Amino acid sequence: MKNVVRKRPGRPATGQDPVTAIRLSSELRKSVDAWAAKQEDLPGRSEAIRRLVELGLGRALSFARPATRAGGASADRAKELAEKTIDRLADPETSSEEKVVRRRRLVKGPSEFREDRLDQPRPKKR
Repeated sequence: MKNVVRKRPGRPATGQDPVTAIRLSSELRKSVDAWAAKQEDLPGRSEAIRRLVELGLGRALSFARPATRAGGASADRAKELAEKTIDRLADPETSSEEKVVRRRRLVKGPSEFREDRLDQPRPKKR
């Protein structure tokens, strides 16, 4: 005899993630719908709620357009242009050591901001 796999009744599953139901007041639902209407791709309510949760959790880049990193040559060129502009705008009376420190802080950014950036990969710990 053949083993026949019987088809289950009902609509087939559309996703692999478990369903989570939430209650939203009418005001909150209207706010979510208004936010979704402002997006370029006009997501549905479920996708809008998903995106807003990701934004709240700080993972906004997961649905954003793919980040394009500048190539080595163009990144170096941008850094060089930034340093020239900083040198041109800097106070001519400051010492050369202080200029180097200021330039580095402006080009690299403060360490507390560098650590919190979501669009940059985390450095490997040694």
